[in-house]
Amino acid sequence: MNFDKVTRGEKVPTLKLAVVQYAVLALMLALTAGLWRLQILGAQNFKMLAEQNRVRKVPVLAPRGKLFDRENRLVVDNYPSVSCFLVREQNRNVDADLPLIAKGLHLDLDQLRATLHRYRTSPGYQPIPIKEDVSADEQAFIEAHRNELPELETIEGERRLYPRDGFASALIGYVGEVSEEDLNQTRYAAYEPGDVVGKAGIEEMYDQLLRGQDGSRDVVVDSHGREVGFLGIQHAIPGLDLKLTIDNDLQKAAELAMGDRTGAIVAMDPRNGDILAMVSRPSFDPNAFAVKIDRAEWNKLITDPDHPLMNKAIQAQLAPGSTFKILMSVAGLQEGIAQNLKVNCTGGWGPYGFFHHCDEKHGAVDIHNAIPYSCDTYYYQLGDKLGIDRISKYATEFGYGQKTGIDLPGEQAGLMPSEHWLMKNYHRKWYPDETLDVSIGQGAVEATPIQLARIIGGIASGGHLVRPHVVSPDQLPADFRRDLYENLPGSGDVNIPIDPDNWVTITDGMYQVTQPGLYHTAGADGLAGIDFGGKTGTAQVMSHEALEKTNKGRSTNPNVWFVGVTPTRNPELVVAVLWQNGGFSYYPARIGARVVAAYIEKQRRLEHNLQPQKAPAPRPVEVSAMWTTPNTTPGGSETTTKLHAGKFMVGPNGVIQPGSQNSQSAKPARPDQATPQSAKKQTTKTGTPVQGGPESAKLSSPALPGKAASVKPQ
Repeated sequence: MNFDKVTRGEKVPTLKLAVVQYAVLALMLALTAGLWRLQILGAQNFKMLAEQNRVRKVPVLAPRGKLFDRENRLVVDNYPSVSCFLVREQNRNVDADLPLIAKGLHLDLDQLRATLHRYRTSPGYQPIPIKEDVSADEQAFIEAHRNELPELETIEGERRLYPRDGFASALIGYVGEVSEEDLNQTRYAAYEPGDVVGKAGIEEMYDQLLRGQDGSRDVVVDSHGREVGFLGIQHAIPGLDLKLTIDNDLQKAAELAMGDRTGAIVAMDPRNGDILAMVSRPSFDPNAFAVKIDRAEWNKLITDPDHPLMNKAIQAQLAPGSTFKILMSVAGLQEGIAQNLKVNCTGGWGPYGFFHHCDEKHGAVDIHNAIPYSCDTYYYQLGDKLGIDRISKYATEFGYGQKTGIDLPGEQAGLMPSEHWLMKNYHRKWYPDETLDVSIGQGAVEATPIQLARIIGGIASGGHLVRPHVVSPDQLPADFRRDLYENLPGSGDVNIPIDPDNWVTITDGMYQVTQPGLYHTAGADGLAGIDFGGKTGTAQVMSHEALEKTNKGRSTNPNVWFVGVTPTRNPELVVAVLWQNGGFSYYPARIGARVVAAYIEKQRRLEHNLQPQKAPAPRPVEVSAMWTTPNTTPGGSETTTKLHAGKFMVGPNGVIQPGSQNSQSAKPARPDQATPQSAKKQTTKTGTPVQGGPESAKLSSPALPGKAASVKPQ
């Protein structure tokens, strides 16, 4: 055998050897690069990941900004609260623990599972809120089951504390957990599931300023997720406190005046747009939303036919009735028509084949008594002469059919019809007969209480109309204020020149509305010593013909309005009152008068200018007395005495007044004619019985003087 040949045949070629050597070298270089990347370049990143295995970020919830009234009195506060979260970092099957968690925290198991399902796409490190405002026994349950349920964590925070009895609830609004629908909107792009946001009113409109910025605590946990140390904290930034334009005293007066009637009140300073009071009825308790509202209570709220969650002050769009006649008077006078228009009201007018009723037969009416009479016949004819387009022009200029731009969410614009509007929406022409309905604030006209307050307050101010607001703009950041006005288009501030003579005529008529007089629609509701005027309004909810075919229940009663100002010219307060299905317009006039009286009384108290109060009329005083009279026996042989006792009502002049069962006052009488109210038989020392007078009836208190309405109102 040739060994040299064999050796030469098995020798590895040099090329192959070089390839293997280079491959090994490349592999070593790759391993070296990988180690460099892991140990040098990625050291910080992997260190952070390792820290996260033992360090947990616990949220620190920012307290929401508080709300104060215009005099820095607290309206909405916060209270300490503890919330329970579920942490999914424990690499354990939390589904198996849900029945125990639901039982210990008094939760519905299906609802708990639905909550976890909502967060299925959120990051695993994000805690899931499962119970807010946990009680002491629920906290004890969490601590007692710390080893069994390490995924449960508690976080201290603050919850909203609202005034009781729904005080200013429609104005303030409420807070709640952000919904899935909210998260799909651009304005909620920075929010995460579980965040608490404003849902209505001021809470919603100013949520960006009120909510603050949450912080966090870095805590060390063991392999079971239990907290064993503390590393640091990033403090939360509290939300911004806001001072409202609301006056708590006037708000209380308005709430009491409205009572449980369905409707709204707006009290505003027409000089600058400050909303001093805003009431909407029925109301709701926002504290029910501060944690989580019960499903049954929520269903009750949203199915209530009176819509308690609606802020009727800015959202109720209803026919303004005769309050619209103020605008009609402006249009008629400015156009030079009303000055010379004189009508004879015989109970209505109907030149186009349909008779339009007036509530009274006023007789001779001109512009000077048309407003206090609220004569429909006069305004039918005035509207017929003006025409719908001129009426619509003036109404639109003053803000009918437009939002006011108030800084509250959900404001409605109302409606002001015109020939163009009718053709665009219903594709037919406008008939002259329809103008007559519009002339008295009915037909297609719709307005909100805030619109009427701004419009009529502006007319009484000589044509100076302002944008209403509930938060003073000067306390807002400049960029927020700019965005606010851009997102709330409305009528805003505007000056509409009104001829001074016309202005005097209109404001004189508004003053006469509340003064005693035949046919004056609120003649019994003036305020002594207060310059107070306004306009009533009644808006039918159905025609006369349809009303005759119904049972005429509460729902068929007309909606009634009153808009009042004080003083009548250049007012410092305007009050708009709506009472839905209220019946008679002097009722809201009395409500408005109570609000105005409360405002004036406070202003006088602040200025130390309280009006002297009339001393109450002196009342009779009850006095007890005993006396004797001689008693001679027949024949004059023996003289005895009779003892008398009784109670008497002594008047302010020292005159004894006899009681009378059915009378409210008594005529003066001599003492020997007085009738004692009660007497007891007594015996003298001689044994002669005492003769008491007959029992008298008790005096009844006099009836309080009342104010009777002199006319059927409009």
